[in-house]
Amino acid sequence: MTMTETDAKAFYNRELDGKAYTHFSEAEAHAGLPWVRGFIERYGLTGKRVLEVGCGRGAFQDLVEDYTGVDYSSKVAGFLRKPFVEASATSLPFEDNRFDGAWTIWTLEHVPDPAKAFEELRRVVKPGGVLFLAPAWHCRHWAGEGYPVRPYSDFGLRGKVIKALIPLRDSTPWRAAAELPHRVARFVERLLRSGPTRYRYGRLKPCYDRFWMTDSDAINAMDQYETLVWFTSRGDECLNYPTRASQFFSRAALEIRVRKP
Repeated sequence: MTMTETDAKAFYNRELDGKAYTHFSEAEAHAGLPWVRGFIERYGLTGKRVLEVGCGRGAFQDLVEDYTGVDYSSKVAGFLRKPFVEASATSLPFEDNRFDGAWTIWTLEHVPDPAKAFEELRRVVKPGGVLFLAPAWHCRHWAGEGYPVRPYSDFGLRGKVIKALIPLRDSTPWRAAAELPHRVARFVERLLRSGPTRYRYGRLKPCYDRFWMTDSDAINAMDQYETLVWFTSRGDECLNYPTRASQFFSRAALEIRVRKP
């Protein structure tokens, strides 16, 4: 285990003992409840075998009958009443084609190799199975140092400039202008080339010493369209963005039907 992995595991074990981080233990308190409930209803998963990657305190464990939770932290075991496995999203300890569906919410942005996590999700879900992918998209590099929540006095001149520019750089026009060239390039590449694409994402420096704010521990910045192209280039189907035009402008969670031999 590398130093970063050791630091990450210690961070998540420590924070799950507190009240600031992933504190949801009941579904009604979790902002993602409407997403997960809708996903279960749309694809008839209530009585099916379902996996949650990054289950935290197991807020959603009772929404389906046959539930298995996976989390990187061993502290999670004390919160779950249903099967739990301590594991990384990049190395799921299950046989191929085990689950009818899987969901992961606000987790994949904390995984060092998200493409490997995608591969593992595809592997353990049955052909025709469904995935609900809702990481925190486009995490910001400044979160790792807590720029939005710390006072200007904490920073030197460079830090003060970074903090002052955050409202501008976090505005919708700025973000759209930053994302558009990458999406256009991927769209053109998709038209001109066939076969599986390589996953591109931004690497971030996470803070494991202190939980400054939401996603100060994020290790990557992911884009919806890039993620969608990764799956569809492998033959999968995006259920909630069915056309190329809607896919290009995708902004929310992704619902994927896995198509494999």
